[in-house]
Amino acid sequence: MKKLHWLFMAICLAVMPVLQSCDNDEGYSIGDFTPPLWATVRVTGNAFYLDCDAWGTLWPVNTDMGWYNAVDGQRVVTVFNPLWDNYEGYDHAVKLLHLQDVLTKEVETLTPETEEEFGNDPVLIYQGDITISGGYMNIFFLQNLPSKDKHRISLVRSQEDDALYDDDGYIHLELRYNDYDDLTGRRAYGAVSYNLNSLDITAETKGIKLKLNSEKNGEVEVTFDRESTDSNMKNVNNPDLSKMRLK
Repeated sequence: MKKLHWLFMAICLAVMPVLQSCDNDEGYSIGDFTPPLWATVRVTGNAFYLDCDAWGTLWPVNTDMGWYNAVDGQRVVTVFNPLWDNYEGYDHAVKLLHLQDVLTKEVETLTPETEEEFGNDPVLIYQGDITISGGYMNIFFLQNLPSKDKHRISLVRSQEDDALYDDDGYIHLELRYNDYDDLTGRRAYGAVSYNLNSLDITAETKGIKLKLNSEKNGEVEVTFDRESTDSNMKNVNNPDLSKMRLK
């Protein structure tokens, strides 16, 4: 059995980063910057670096990052200006231009006792805004904001392994949402990244099938084949996550 991280590693390495102007033979310029990319924070001593799903390890050279409270394992969305390759043991030295923390969670187990708390309320997610990279399932959606308490968004598995690892070759998961009947009609971007490394797979595993209650299409099942998984953000450009209310 292997960890799911390794299932997607080859695909993540194959994702080519997009720059506005870049030529590795001539190096990078101040005008080179990436689109929004997923990364994981790694703390080392009193400093931190980013393990980017598409670029590998990034060492930030910013001198004005004292405001940022780095937490090991935190998922983030980042935009950066690459400066040098192969920098002191890291894949790249970069200047971070944008850095936002994203709600980071584990896969949870659905049981009769937890069914009500997980809920199954509809969510507004556009096609392409769920991706898998770096051993995580990453989701952007438009949250119908609450007036009081945070909504709960959960990625859950069956408590029975036979249902989780079905004989069709896919891992079967569900996205569950609980709005606690508290909706204001005001929308803002929400985002969550789920650590998939707790899921064991075999070499024959084809990918993931995800059930969710879509606000537009009702109960649907989305298939993520092993060959088609990537870390590109299809519809989201520099999302502002400051208004989201999620747990």
